[in-house]
Parts: sequence; structure tokens; C-alpha cells
Amino acid sequence: MTTDQITYVTFAIVLIGALVFDLGLMSKKNNVVTIKQAFVQTVFWVGLSVAFCAFLWIEKTPMVATKYFTAYLMEWSLSIDNIFVFILIFTFFKVKSSDAGRALLIGILLAIVFRIIFIAVGIELINQFHWILYLFGFFLVYTGYKLFFQKDEAEFDPGETKIYKFINTIFRVSTQEPNGRYLIKSSGKIYFTSLSVVVLMLASVDLAFALDSIPTVVSLVREKATSGFTSDDILVIYSSNIFAVLGLRSLFFLLSGAIDEFDYLQQGIAIVLIFIGVKMLVEYLGIHISIFVSLCVIIVCLAGSILYSIQHNRKKIKN
Repeated sequence: MTTDQITYVTFAIVLIGALVFDLGLMSKKNNVVTIKQAFVQTVFWVGLSVAFCAFLWIEKTPMVATKYFTAYLMEWSLSIDNIFVFILIFTFFKVKSSDAGRALLIGILLAIVFRIIFIAVGIELINQFHWILYLFGFFLVYTGYKLFFQKDEAEFDPGETKIYKFINTIFRVSTQEPNGRYLIKSSGKIYFTSLSVVVLMLASVDLAFALDSIPTVVSLVREKATSGFTSDDILVIYSSNIFAVLGLRSLFFLLSGAIDEFDYLQQGIAIVLIFIGVKMLVEYLGIHISIFVSLCVIIVCLAGSILYSIQHNRKKIKN
């Protein structure tokens, strides 16, 4: 077997094994996920991701491992933004704690399928029209600017979204209490329950966030805007995305009670998005910013915003 084949087979085995473990032991139906369980699951997924990074360092090259770690860290931090919206969706539909874990898992698995398709299409478009990356650069700068000055994620109203209205238009949706069910039969007809709507909305929201995250990761792993994707680049893009999204569920339960503690995290993420957007744009001038510089910027911005948030909250408590 070639090195590429060994790497992909290892990734597939690790991924399937982790999902079986998660589904069989840590995601039992009607199970209420405690903070302790969420912490254990978060450590599990982060540890698995770091272990895969070490595998890439040994099996591939330190550069590939660095690209993977940078992309994973970027995806992981951007996924925290999803949690704000996920909380609003669960609150809006009054999802029970006993149903939340399974609904979130199904939604995330569906989101992964959408992301795989989205990434494949994106890579093909960029290979054919490399100038699209410059459009992505402007888009990320604009998105980062908006995110930096955005006051409150609570402006998002699940009941007013186009996807919610679309689901209600094409599917029969029951207002009956789901009691853990995703489909119910009434008067000889099959109806979607609110849990099914939640799952579809979670996947759709994640795909919307992917419009930011995937171009960001593509810029991080690609050497130059005019160069093609190597097999290592594609592996890094897919693996970093999948590992980050799979760890989102445990992160949701871990941070849902303390999400307000990180008031300035979105500003840190916004600065990173602007940086990546600028990185894409300056490629046009022949200026290439290395992956190591990008990694340092991501770490400094995220760590700085988290520490500043904690310090700011402590001052508010004292006052």
C-alpha cells in the first residue's frame, strides 16, 4: 500500500471506530448528557484529533501535520459560533434534555454528508477557476468585519428563517409532542415531528457556517492561489472538517451553560477571518503568508479573546 492509501485507511478506521464508540457507549437514547460526560467526550474527540495529527507527522511530514493542526484549530474555533445558534434552535423548539444528545448527533452526521459534498464541489470549482479564491477573500473580510461589530447572536430567530419556512412548506410537520420520535403516523399519514425539524435546521445552519470555514481552511492548506490541490491538501481539508464537526456535539453540552463567559470570542474569530481573507487577497500580489504565521495568528487571537473575556467578566462581577 502507498503512504496515501495507508493514511486514508487509517483515517477511515479511526473515524468508524470512534463513531461506533460514541454511538454505542456515549450516545444512548433518552440519555441526558451531563457536564462531566460532555467533558469526557470533548477530551475524547480532541485527543483523537491530536493523535491523528501525530500520525500525520510520522506517516507524512511535519508540514502536513502542521497544516492539519492549523486547519483543525480554525474549524474548531469557528464551530463555537455554531453553538450560539444551536442553543437558540433547541430553546425555540423546547427540545428536552433527554432528546438533545441524539438530535444533535443526527444533525451533525447529516451536516458532515453535506460538507463532504460542499468541499468536493468547492475544490473542483477552485481547480477550474482559481480566481474564486479572491472572491472568497473579499467575502471573509466582509464576514469578519460584520462579525466583529455584531452585538448579539440572539438576533437569529429560528421561526423566521427561510429553512424553517421551507421545511413547513414541503413536509407535513406535527405539533404533537415528539417524545423522542422523529416521525409519527396520524390518520394514515406520516408527519415530521419537531425533532426532525431541529435536525434539518442544525444541518442547514452548519452548512451556512461552512461558507466561512471551508474557504478559510482551503486558504490555510493551499500553498499558492494558482497552485493545484495535492492529495495531502485534500486529506487535511476533509479530516480537519470532519473531526471538528464531530467534536461539536460534546462541545455544545460543555459550553452551553457557560457560553456567555466568552463575550469577546467572536471578535477574536472575526480578526482571524479578516486575516485569512487578506491572506487570500495578497496572493494576487505574489505575497505568500506561511502556515506557521497563520497558526500563530489563530492561537494569539483565540487565546487573547478568551483571556480578555474572562478578565472582563471578573471585573463585572467585582463591580
